[in-house]
Amino acid sequence: MCFSVQTINTRPFSFAYQQQRSHPSTTQYSMAIEQLSYRRACTLLPHIPLIDLSKPDSKHLLVKACEEFGFFKVINHGVPMEFISKLESEAIKFFSLPFSDKEKAGPPNPFGYGNKSIGQNGDVGLVEYLLLRTNRDSYSKTFLSVFGENPENFCCALNDYISSVKRMACEILETMADGLKIQPRNVFSKLLMDDQSDSLFRLNHYPPCPDIQSMNGGNMIGFGAHTDPQIISVLRSNNTSGLQISLRDGSWISVPPDQDSFFINVGDSLQVMTNGKFRSVRHRVLANRSKSRVSMIYFGGPPLSEKIAPLPSLMRGEESLYKEFTWFEYKKSAYNSRLADNRLVLFERIAA
Repeated sequence: MCFSVQTINTRPFSFAYQQQRSHPSTTQYSMAIEQLSYRRACTLLPHIPLIDLSKPDSKHLLVKACEEFGFFKVINHGVPMEFISKLESEAIKFFSLPFSDKEKAGPPNPFGYGNKSIGQNGDVGLVEYLLLRTNRDSYSKTFLSVFGENPENFCCALNDYISSVKRMACEILETMADGLKIQPRNVFSKLLMDDQSDSLFRLNHYPPCPDIQSMNGGNMIGFGAHTDPQIISVLRSNNTSGLQISLRDGSWISVPPDQDSFFINVGDSLQVMTNGKFRSVRHRVLANRSKSRVSMIYFGGPPLSEKIAPLPSLMRGEESLYKEFTWFEYKKSAYNSRLADNRLVLFERIAA
């Protein structure tokens, strides 16, 4: 599928642009086409694995999903809807601010507010974002001043959400360990629970892009194809399409939006720790022609000094596919690469 970033508007995003009106018949037509495309996708392409975390068979389904897709959806996740809606409301308030106010929270280095530029190596997309540490004590007074007289509303919403999502991520990782029959069952989750865990949180806003209709079937990149370098990523978005994942054969499938569930990505570090048994999923976001998309992603990462290598209990006489490295070494390499790069190739063992 061919796509373009050259036609992205270079003006700062605003919700005024997002909320521009179109003729009702045009909107209805666009929604009908979108719904039809999803029905076709569900008919012709594999279904996204759906896992009920409350069911006893979830451990086996988690392992299968991580082996075949590196991606799945979870329900009965235990995250209160109140926490989800409060943080989304705070995110919308922030992204609705004038650009001159939002830019006070940037530029991202790498944390803070970013607009169109993704990273330091030339990647761009139709996105604005906040990249944050999960430790609220790290937020500066300058950053918090962007949220007006009551920055505590944002901080509390963020803290409640992250704490709850982190617990869910640890439960999923421990259930994975059960499914892999490895001990201790917190072999993955302890890295997220560590006081020095290098976990991150990201809020993304993708404005609608009506110009897509005049691009002769082309697509515009919201966020380019990449894998996540951490152990696990927990994604929640509003009810707007755009997310796609890549299958083993290199084809892309669209992920139907679901604002009540969470989507889970296997990260590069978990791929290494399972010696390639689980695969880090390549994913991307395409711009939506008529609706604004807001997503919230928790990236569960290990401490910077943590050594990442295949777990001996999973080797069973197999050769290690990867050299041992620290999370700091891998993170530094990832930040110096382009989004689409295969970051793990530098850490693979070369067969004799």
